[in-house]
Amino acid sequence: MAVLRVLWAVLVWLALAAPLAAQPVRTERVEAELHSSRAAVAPGERFTIVLRQNIREHWHTYWRNPGDSGEPTDLTWRAPQGWEVGPIQWPTPEAIPFAMLVNYGYSNEVLFPIEVTAPANARTGQSVTLTADAYWLVCSDVCVPEDAVLTLTLPVAAQGRDDQTWGPRIAAAVADLPRPQPGVEARITAGAPALLSVALPNAGDIRNARFFPFDRDAMEAAAAQRPRIGASGVSFSLTPGVSDNLGEAPLEGVVVYESREGAGWARRGVEIAAQPGEPIAGVSDRPAPFSGDYPLAALEQAAGGVEYARGASLDAASFFVAIALAFLGGLILNIMPCVLPVLSVKALSLAGGAEAGQAPRHGALYFAGVMATFLMLAMALIALRSAGEAVGWGFQLQASWVTAALALLFFAIGLNLLGVFNIGGGVQSAGGGLTARGGDAGAFFTGALAVVAATPCTAPFMATAIGVAITQSALTTLLIFAALALGFALPLTVLHFAPGLQRLIPKPGLWMERAKNVLAFPMFGAAIWLVWVLAEQTGPTGVLALLSIAAALAFALWVGRWGRAWLVAGLVVFVLTAAFSWRPLLGIESATLTSEPWSPERVAELRGEGRPVFVNFTAAWCVTCKVNEAAAFTPRVAQAFERANVAYLEADWTNRDDTIAAALAEHGRAGVPLYLYYSSQSEPVILPQVLNEALILETVRGEAP
Repeated sequence: MAVLRVLWAVLVWLALAAPLAAQPVRTERVEAELHSSRAAVAPGERFTIVLRQNIREHWHTYWRNPGDSGEPTDLTWRAPQGWEVGPIQWPTPEAIPFAMLVNYGYSNEVLFPIEVTAPANARTGQSVTLTADAYWLVCSDVCVPEDAVLTLTLPVAAQGRDDQTWGPRIAAAVADLPRPQPGVEARITAGAPALLSVALPNAGDIRNARFFPFDRDAMEAAAAQRPRIGASGVSFSLTPGVSDNLGEAPLEGVVVYESREGAGWARRGVEIAAQPGEPIAGVSDRPAPFSGDYPLAALEQAAGGVEYARGASLDAASFFVAIALAFLGGLILNIMPCVLPVLSVKALSLAGGAEAGQAPRHGALYFAGVMATFLMLAMALIALRSAGEAVGWGFQLQASWVTAALALLFFAIGLNLLGVFNIGGGVQSAGGGLTARGGDAGAFFTGALAVVAATPCTAPFMATAIGVAITQSALTTLLIFAALALGFALPLTVLHFAPGLQRLIPKPGLWMERAKNVLAFPMFGAAIWLVWVLAEQTGPTGVLALLSIAAALAFALWVGRWGRAWLVAGLVVFVLTAAFSWRPLLGIESATLTSEPWSPERVAELRGEGRPVFVNFTAAWCVTCKVNEAAAFTPRVAQAFERANVAYLEADWTNRDDTIAAALAEHGRAGVPLYLYYSSQSEPVILPQVLNEALILETVRGEAP
């Protein structure tokens, strides 16, 4: 019995001397638990606990600024009275690309340190339980919000004691936190883009550098930062975000990079608070390098002005790997949705016997069209790169007018496949139909058209090869693009030269017309996607212009079936519509006015200050409003407003607003547009519903253009 009493006493002592094991909470994607650096806590002691997340492979949680999407991990604490639990201290984040987004977060395992202070009157010999209501968002190709109740029970003792297992791990996690460092200075210089320059010791031997802002709205997360390094530090080109004041106010965040330590590389983070000012000298001598496994290497390489994995020249093995990847990427590009319909119709022409006896020659010409167009793209890319432009695959889509033209092309091809119009007879190749020449010319231009249609798409393996190509010599770039062209052209070229394969295509019949009709819808899908891209480039005004031109194009192609005179009339409508709509498609702003929301109180306040006020009652669905704004709110009007100190207010009636409705009724209107100009007179001047620049100038300052 004495032995049992001793054993029981030992067990009780061990229970009091060590923290009770925190039970982890496990979901399908994350295992979460709390741990302490101390096995026992003394009264009044400050110590560190951690939230540990063990994240399933290919999934991630988020940093304090999650980037383009996501939500940060959040903890709400329940602790006994007197116990103080601090905020999460955020470890160095990772950049996590997904499609066109870049998120900031963590993968695999992450420890979030949190400081805890015990009250001075904590009673020894007892235990305390800290409870956290935890929430996190975990994402892969889908996002799942998860929550858990986590607890940590710690004994309180007269003398605190380290936890032998978690103490060292937590100390290392705290030591690795990004913090301000002595001698590190940072400045942010306004511009397009803004320049962040950071004086950083030993910056000459770093790689994979990126800046992570604390403010989510400060800058575009997915934009390339084109880091450069010099003897004194590192610099980043930052694209302004929603707040649009980048460079005008202090900018806080973390600079993350890898520095050489011995034979390897160590990942580091330093917290900065950049002040507005002139750039720091000696931080932009040359492009900063990226390793081949860096997640954003392709993004930065596509932007240009960076080194490829420190050492731009490829060895023979790497060169042939790039060639092979380009060839495989070209093969796969044939089945991408923006290309397949064009090539399928070409294959149908073989099935229909439209190329009987001429298939080999047409196959060779198709191959020549593909190769010539790919090499022209490569030469354009080389020329722009030599001029210092940031380019990559699909670089032409950075021009809004090219995006609009491609959308119209895909729309027209879709209409052709649905039978709205036909150029030539029978089932012909898309290229032959569009060139209206058929035969040899049609075969060549089908190849060219297929490459043009492919530019919005990127196939597997292709991105890596292109990323390498744009960092190499002109000859290497041309050879990689030639391999891409070879892979792209090969399937259809082989089909032209192999009658046995042609016989595998089903016999001609009604199914061919049905197949053509079905293939129209991927083309419409590609056109819709390009409209979305255009919306990002030009805003809703550009989309309205493109849709107007598309409607005119459809009208011209439809009436063109009735004869040459009708075709000419339709083309006149199309040309006139395009002539009136081209400015937004070039990204030219029609209006440069800075507005603020309208309210009766704001009008009274501004008039009390003696300022003239121009009020625009408008709505997104009001076509007249948008036409007026595009035609009349010109840079000259903006300058006149600025010189006369005119306040420009917008009353947006896109959604129901009873206050705006009442104001419209007060001035005898049941709808928008309505334009009011308040000068020194007591009553506002009501301008006509159809505006022009001269009328506004005359009203504001009595000056004709």
